[in-house]
Amino acid sequence: MTGLSRRKFVMGGGAALVTALCPMAASAGSKPIYQGDVAYIQVRKAIRSLDLIGRDQKILKSYRVQLGRSPHGHKRFQGDNKTPEGGYTINRKNPHSKFHLSLGVSYPNREDRGYAASRGRSPGGDIFVHGQPNGRQGTYAHDWTRGCIAVSNRDMDELFRVIRVGCPIHIFA
Repeated sequence: MTGLSRRKFVMGGGAALVTALCPMAASAGSKPIYQGDVAYIQVRKAIRSLDLIGRDQKILKSYRVQLGRSPHGHKRFQGDNKTPEGGYTINRKNPHSKFHLSLGVSYPNREDRGYAASRGRSPGGDIFVHGQPNGRQGTYAHDWTRGCIAVSNRDMDELFRVIRVGCPIHIFA
């Protein structure tokens, strides 16, 4: 077993080896997650969680998130620092983001644009699931984005691999 004793491998020493041998591995002790396994993404703002939901409607894996600086309520206008709520899709992948990778969220939808227009305002846009700002070490401990959903860079690496463009994302209060 490449120099690792069976005891060390079982006690967690094998996690790095598993990840190195299988880049789609989710985490030690869990089944690997592949792109076709994810039916949709669910974000639960109240508990700061992003969940990958499988074809069997069960949570495959959960990730801790940070949200917009004003996280309560649905995003209505540009600059309100709120994270949207509702049903959207992942509409693009950006490996050259100013954050550590990013997945575009299809906000604003028709209803979002209509609501903002009826009040003479812009709904904003450029909402993403992304990692931490490039060049930053560690993870912010509080809500800091302008409406996006931020995860650790390590988690973003995994999400970027397993989420496909067109994947539904449901964001709840």
